[in-house]
Amino acid sequence: MSIAENIKALRAIFHVTQRELAEIAGVTENAVSKWENGYSEPRMGAIERMASCYGITKSNIIEEGGMTLIDPVTKKPRIKQVPGAITPPEPRKAYLPLLGKVHAGDAQEPQVLDERISLPYEVWERHRDGYFLQVEGQCMSKIYPEGSYILIDPARRPANGSIAVVSIDGADYVMRRLYRGANVLVLSPDSFDDGYTDIVVDDPAAHTVEFVGTVVWFQPSAELE
Repeated sequence: MSIAENIKALRAIFHVTQRELAEIAGVTENAVSKWENGYSEPRMGAIERMASCYGITKSNIIEEGGMTLIDPVTKKPRIKQVPGAITPPEPRKAYLPLLGKVHAGDAQEPQVLDERISLPYEVWERHRDGYFLQVEGQCMSKIYPEGSYILIDPARRPANGSIAVVSIDGADYVMRRLYRGANVLVLSPDSFDDGYTDIVVDDPAAHTVEFVGTVVWFQPSAELE
């Protein structure tokens, strides 16, 4: 069963039209038709969205015979029971809002979005008031690639050496590694690009410096997986 056949089987099992699947995958209805006819194949981002929506794995869509592993009645993966085996519980997920983008480079006003990003339930329990920002720029590329989603805990004040999102003088938002001195604040890049330099704030008391929060977790975007 090819990707084309897997997508046909997915629609049959979950009783969705090509148009409905197109909306879930973020593509046109014509694109879904081409997938099913074998003229093209979905990109990883579309596969991720379909798999996430229906609670299946990307392998169910990509691999030969992948959808034959989905029970058409329960709409869940078939599990081979071994005598005496204990089936582990399914991992729980939680969601937090994606509030905008943060530039890992030059400071700038964030762009407000309206989405939700999934994360492990255990992470959510520790940071229930957190929110996600999407990384733009290459300033922190050694740690957070552009396009990834960083989880901000607004209640956690950044310690020396932690990665924080900082607002400088009321309007500028930037994500960098933070260092405090006796009378200086340094925001350092961690990039593969040597063109980025430290942002040095002398006499922080003379500036409006707002610590928006500390980066506590991140998730790559579907395009990076």
